[in-house]
Amino acid sequence: MTIERRSLLTGLSAALLAPGLARAAGVTDSVGRAIAIPDKVERVFAAGPPAAILLYTFAPELLLGWTRSLEPPQCEFLGAGACDEPEVGRLTGRANTTNLEVLLKLKPDLVLDFGTVNDTYISLADKVQEQTGIPYALLDGRFDATAAIYRKLGELTKRPRQAEEFARYADRIVATVKGRADKIPAANQPRVYYARGPRGLETGLGGSINVETIEFLGARNVAADRKGGMATVSIEQVLAWNPDVVITIEPAFAASVRNDPVWAPVKAVQAGRVYLSPNMPFGWVDFPPSVNRLIGLWWLGKVLYPDRFTEDLRPITREFFQAFYHLTPTDAQIDRVLGAKT
Repeated sequence: MTIERRSLLTGLSAALLAPGLARAAGVTDSVGRAIAIPDKVERVFAAGPPAAILLYTFAPELLLGWTRSLEPPQCEFLGAGACDEPEVGRLTGRANTTNLEVLLKLKPDLVLDFGTVNDTYISLADKVQEQTGIPYALLDGRFDATAAIYRKLGELTKRPRQAEEFARYADRIVATVKGRADKIPAANQPRVYYARGPRGLETGLGGSINVETIEFLGARNVAADRKGGMATVSIEQVLAWNPDVVITIEPAFAASVRNDPVWAPVKAVQAGRVYLSPNMPFGWVDFPPSVNRLIGLWWLGKVLYPDRFTEDLRPITREFFQAFYHLTPTDAQIDRVLGAKT
């Protein structure tokens, strides 16, 4: 993931810099960096979409704004006022749209990034923190760290009790779903292809955060022999893999693949096991890979192992939306969200 640091770190004068960080007791982030947190944390800038979703679920009032304005269909599935928040841009990713001068004008008490943590992101966090004096916390976006991250967020924002509620909820979902998946014999674990892009030819490689929940459930990612993030593959490669199941987030691809003669030989297509992931208000498998994947874990369990996951997803979905999206959806709304399965 390319980060245009030049656009972040230029054009600043000493007069713009915020006060130093030595104003509160330190907390460490996911990579062990010491973060000096203010006495009160009331304004938080989310560096990217995963962080914005994490923060919204936890405490919407702390979120300074979305990295990109939400679409009306998303607004329908979020609590009151969610879409009144401004677009403030993002600091990370190839599409970074803000800079340090804008960041300073927003006067956040904390910058929060959630996702991949590596040397590139650590360097960016250190430089932004040094240039602005604003504490910048990096949180590990690995799915199995979700509960721990809520607890860390509670520590950073001084809301430990609130954080513990979310952490226990995450622990319960993960333990229940993973506990069942772990008992499935290897011979019954499906070979899965994750299809992204308009032609379904972009996929997540082994260990990619984009396919993390699929692999977490014991399904065999057909692209796992290569390690990394997302990659473009050929249809010939997909035919050679011949997956048992195809998971996609692309409505157009899901609608066309059944009648596409190129895809006709694929076992998943022949068996009718092509599934379009729900995507409201955020993707349930990916896009972005944040805590929205918790409810997606239940959905994946049902499509991959229907004999082991016999529960009605409707009450589970309603409970999740109430707790994480601050909205009680109607029966009709839930049916529309879950109707994404092809």
